[in-house]
Amino acid sequence: MSFKSLEDLRAACLDLPAGSDTAASAVARRQDTLTKPQGSLGRLETIAAWLGRWQGREMPKLDAVKVFVFAGNHGVTAQGVSAYPSEVTVQMVANFAGGGAAINQLARIAGARLDVIPLDLDHPTGDFTQVPAMDEQAFLAAVSAGYDAVTKDLDLVCFGEMGIGNTTPAAAISAALFGGGAEKWTGRGTGVDDAGLIRKITAIEAGLKRHADALSDPLKIAAALGGRELAAIFGATLAARRNNVPVLLDGFVCTAAVAPLARLHPTGLAHTIAAHVSAESGHRRLLEALGLPPLLDLGMRLGEGSGACLAVNIVRSALECHAKMASFAEAGVSEK
Repeated sequence: MSFKSLEDLRAACLDLPAGSDTAASAVARRQDTLTKPQGSLGRLETIAAWLGRWQGREMPKLDAVKVFVFAGNHGVTAQGVSAYPSEVTVQMVANFAGGGAAINQLARIAGARLDVIPLDLDHPTGDFTQVPAMDEQAFLAAVSAGYDAVTKDLDLVCFGEMGIGNTTPAAAISAALFGGGAEKWTGRGTGVDDAGLIRKITAIEAGLKRHADALSDPLKIAAALGGRELAAIFGATLAARRNNVPVLLDGFVCTAAVAPLARLHPTGLAHTIAAHVSAESGHRRLLEALGLPPLLDLGMRLGEGSGACLAVNIVRSALECHAKMASFAEAGVSEK
């Protein structure tokens, strides 16, 4: 889909399917017949029902699981906000292609296909301390690229990113959407020192001030302060909802990328689960603001979709228990 205007995109964000109550209820009823005290598998039970709701299946499946890693470069790196140079983005995309990154290993173990999508890496976004990161057409093109990546035949998707400097736009978007100022949302990203952290906070404050007129509109915030990979994750998450595909979200950047959808629609992220809470300081605050309890807390802060992909194994475990446990009647086990 090619979104022609922000209003075209906004209309799509306001027209979201609710998922299947029938399928979710059927999953819950089956859970209550299995050989365990009701509710004793905790979130594994609710994950099974979540899969059923968003796949529209009374017996969900996980045959087609895919990890998308969107990559983009950022003009705001000119402000010294990252410990690494921007050329690392291109180098890491090559590493993904060669199978040498963490996400390659995690995707293989999770039984997921990996699709890496670079977005105009030779042309970084604008430095948002000076100009909008993207004009309307550049933003819509990135959103559309993400939207078109997610097809109806997928059973579960994970979203991740690669983009040197991108915790800076993530923090800027979080501050713009939820307030509290730059310092509240800004962490060390790739490991900047104290001076680098001050530069990040200063850059975000400058961006919030320069683009103050955009801060009442979640889509304009995403364009003015975000990045192409964040916009693509937003579009992919929207497509997943409209295609009835459940989503595992990765860390701070990924969550900030989709946060505007939660601002546009009260249940905009109902088809998503936060796979983990990262060590990046703003992520836990952002998950709390969005009402998304994470599955894992392992101190990870890599990005790449690594935390989301790791959680695929939990989702598979939830489905195996749901599909293959015996009922009390089948096992000849007395109920209470």
